[in-house]
Amino acid sequence: MPPDNCVSGLVANSTFSEVKALYKGDTFQIQEDLIIEGFVVSSDVDGNFFSVLYFQDSPVNPTEGFRIEIDVRDSHLFYPVGAKIGIKLKGLYLGKSKDVFKLGATFTSFGNVSVGRLPAAIVNEYVFRFCDGEVAIDPTVIAVTDLKKELTNTLVTFNDIEFVEAELGQPFAEVGEETERILTDCNDNQIVMSNSGYSDFQSEILPDGRGTVTGVLFRENDSYQISIRSTSDINFDKERCPELIDEFTSDRIFISELADPDNNASARFVELYNSSGEDISLKGWKLKRYTNANTEVSSEIDLSTLTINANGFLVISPNAEEFETVYGFVPDLGVGTNSPADSNGDDNLQLVDPFGAVIDMFGVVGEDGTGSNHEFEDGSAVRRIEILKGNSIYNIEEWLVSNDSGDAGTIKQAKIAPVDFTPKNRE
Repeated sequence: MPPDNCVSGLVANSTFSEVKALYKGDTFQIQEDLIIEGFVVSSDVDGNFFSVLYFQDSPVNPTEGFRIEIDVRDSHLFYPVGAKIGIKLKGLYLGKSKDVFKLGATFTSFGNVSVGRLPAAIVNEYVFRFCDGEVAIDPTVIAVTDLKKELTNTLVTFNDIEFVEAELGQPFAEVGEETERILTDCNDNQIVMSNSGYSDFQSEILPDGRGTVTGVLFRENDSYQISIRSTSDINFDKERCPELIDEFTSDRIFISELADPDNNASARFVELYNSSGEDISLKGWKLKRYTNANTEVSSEIDLSTLTINANGFLVISPNAEEFETVYGFVPDLGVGTNSPADSNGDDNLQLVDPFGAVIDMFGVVGEDGTGSNHEFEDGSAVRRIEILKGNSIYNIEEWLVSNDSGDAGTIKQAKIAPVDFTPKNRE
């Protein structure tokens, strides 16, 4: 055991918030004689944390957390969980990475100054343990749907949570690799658990069942993760959640209009329509594009976050800003160029349900649209008004296809945006 080098006369003169307010956009060295104090919530005893201390401003109901990077192994011997520590900030660097504050030393990479680990030889000049002894840390109970930035770097507990079924039977981490495992609640809300491939429990199999998980909450921008100190932070004493049916199929969802305006390629779009009398979640649905004569998917759009209303439309644009300018309203989904919504008229599109079934098809996979009955270059492809369900096999009789050539029974008529298009309107 290391010597007991605790202190008792150190007095904090600043808060976490006041220190963070000093940051003006660039990593800098603190020059003021500032001292903050907090309570340690992380531990490297089982190797899932390495050279970092996470601490929060109160053992109960914390309002903020912080992290400091230190080049000290077995730091739990010096700063155990629940220990009250003081940090002398003068001479330390304060920075921000992916919207999260960090304290430590500094290093320069490609001309950029970043916060790095404080060398072991000088850690004792900045980080001190009070002689108060350890106190119990009461983790904040929080739901996956109620994550808050204020709780970043603090100890939290999730109730009624389990590992996703697809990962059962897997170890906590792959050997030598930082590994993400997915936790989910009974409503299919998920959060990532991050595990070190060097931790003592790396090879242990993920537990089955449901219950509580306690760990340090951290994030990168708006992406949250949790890391446990040891497997004792997991207590699964309940049966797994009942199966949640939240993926649905329906042949009443189909492609109703494709647009490739002759005057404005940025005003392209794909329109889907739901001819049924009920709203349908599109979780697991995908829109796929086979470019030209390709037999492999060139690009796809995941529609999982969307719901298509009863007798309603879903308009997808590769340029949402231009779409709004041209058509006067915001598309339901803005995606990138070269996506399925950005076809130049000779590609094939496929609408696939959560179970891999093709619900609707425009064109023929493996056949370039040029000169065919599924070319809509500089024109449009509009589903006939009497069609009320998808078709996994393309049938020209269900479509009005116009283009700049008029080949193979299509209509030779270039289309101009916005006057020749009817997004969110079956006419």
